[in-house]
Amino acid sequence: MGNRLFARSFVASLVLATAPVIFAAGASAPHATYNVSTVRAPTSVDRFIVTYRDGTTQRTDHAAATQTVSAALSRAAALTSSLRAGKTAAPTAAYVRKLGIGADLVRTSRKLTPSEADALVRQIASDPAVAHVQVDTMKQKVRDIPAAAVSPIVPNDQYYARYQWHFRAPDGTAEKIGSDASSYANKGGSNVANAWNLSDGTGITVAVLDTGITNHPDIDLSLADAGYDFISDAFVSGRATDGRVSGGWDLGDWTTGDDKYLATNGGCVDADNPAEDSSWHGTHVSGNVAELTNNTTGMAGIAYKAKVLPVRVLGHCGGYSSDIADAIVWASGGHVDGVPDNTHVAQVINMSLGGSGKCSDDQVTADAITSAISRGTTVVVAAGNSDDDAANYSPSSCPGAIAVASNGITGKRAFYSNYGSVVALSAPGGGVYANDASSGTIVSAGFSWSAINDGLHEPTTADYGGMAGTSQATPHVTGTVALMLAATKGANLPTPTPAQIRTLLTSTAHAFPSTPDKVIGAGIVDAYAAVNKALGNDNGNPGEPDVTALTNGTAFKASGDGSAKVFSIVVPTGARTLVFTTTGGTGDVSIAVKNGTAGTETVSAKKGTNNETVTVARPAAGTWYVTVTSPASYANVSVLARFVEP
Repeated sequence: MGNRLFARSFVASLVLATAPVIFAAGASAPHATYNVSTVRAPTSVDRFIVTYRDGTTQRTDHAAATQTVSAALSRAAALTSSLRAGKTAAPTAAYVRKLGIGADLVRTSRKLTPSEADALVRQIASDPAVAHVQVDTMKQKVRDIPAAAVSPIVPNDQYYARYQWHFRAPDGTAEKIGSDASSYANKGGSNVANAWNLSDGTGITVAVLDTGITNHPDIDLSLADAGYDFISDAFVSGRATDGRVSGGWDLGDWTTGDDKYLATNGGCVDADNPAEDSSWHGTHVSGNVAELTNNTTGMAGIAYKAKVLPVRVLGHCGGYSSDIADAIVWASGGHVDGVPDNTHVAQVINMSLGGSGKCSDDQVTADAITSAISRGTTVVVAAGNSDDDAANYSPSSCPGAIAVASNGITGKRAFYSNYGSVVALSAPGGGVYANDASSGTIVSAGFSWSAINDGLHEPTTADYGGMAGTSQATPHVTGTVALMLAATKGANLPTPTPAQIRTLLTSTAHAFPSTPDKVIGAGIVDAYAAVNKALGNDNGNPGEPDVTALTNGTAFKASGDGSAKVFSIVVPTGARTLVFTTTGGTGDVSIAVKNGTAGTETVSAKKGTNNETVTVARPAAGTWYVTVTSPASYANVSVLARFVEP
């Protein structure tokens, strides 16, 4: 259960000088961008993505594009001691294909060492015809923590009640999940159950870019053959030959049982990346998005009448950025050479995958996401499971993508979840351990539950199981987007843009029950509140707590059952020394204070008593909020806000 859940990445941004080459008429020769900072041992690479400038011969001539890389190889050879010594054969370059974003993929005749790749990338970037060059990196599914198998399996929706806490309202109701001996107060659910009163996903297509999908009686597979397998490398796909094929079926992504998957043999298995049986990751993600519901079979799905378009981009050892970028373009309705155009364009894309490296340095992924958004497709991505700043990973840091963190049943940030300013909001992905701790007893309440397969390598028997990760939090947001789009479509309202979708999600997110230890967005996704607001109805929103207005210097007596209570006070311009206090009564309360938005506190106090204080010396003008929380019931606690009048 390690936390290293992303593949290595090889791109960042650096500007270098240029060398003279021949341009097409009227072309200029500005500097190219590239990065080699993370090309390091023991990684070896043989695929490079080159973006040529508009107006250059290389932009449209495959032979010229390849010649540029060949020339760079010749120049780079002089920098490599092994070549000078005659110990290694000089590599050659071969053209592979043009990507949907217009860049070219070129492959060298053998894998290059980090120093050789460094030299080649620098030389390619020195050509003024080149706008950007990057290594074609391998990304991986955001590797989840699997739960023990559900046994026995009874194929009907009554298992929704037994396992799928993550679809219910975060109202503090105590729930005993699966085989757990203890109950847990549900403060981390996505409130999907209430949203089903408003929408079921009808008429919406969701593209799941993942490992593909398996045969399962609880998933609508009507678009499985219409999907596509974008994996072009035979080693990664598991097919006999290179090349893409129609259909979004999961053939397995195992790395066990064969020495060819060892890193020493060109694979990915080493001490930091142990061999694994097939994950069936795409099936589990698809089940959370749109598993069939009310069909007397298995479990439920969020947007259960939406159509899932499976797009296979991850196989053995992961998936290349070039393939993922083409899949993003294709799924959103763009054209990709060599692939029939998609006739089931997705309104929302789910990507529970990623790799290390900032998106600003992963141009092919950034451009593909930008192109999808320009066609009106919302892109939802996993923040990652490395307990790190999501700004350091792609696609979670890509502009326009909705990055999703993970919380557990108690509403706490999952210990593994990435965090930071690029995260839009959190969703229930599971905390693994009791009470969402970072270690201890593994419990059923620590997982998100959905469809799965029993096969160790190839797919065999359809089943159900639990996984925990931001990759399972992500489909909760994706499914909510599908519910929103279906609701507005059914009401003949204008379709929200991807930017509007993001605002609707973040503005309706349920307040965290207590201040997270790291920033993980606006709150926990609230499907009911988001659909309501998309329909133009903010009334009766159970996902946003009621706010009680306070008067300067006047105490309010508060009582509660453990759920958060929010109070506000308007502070005028020029006011000084704003003080929030709680005193008296019974229980043990904590307070958290924020200017501007309830539920996203930045200053807190927790002493283990009811006597709490937060002081702001020079408060900004505006509405200030104080959220009162308690691990249990409390009564007659005085809540007071006071400031010195201007």
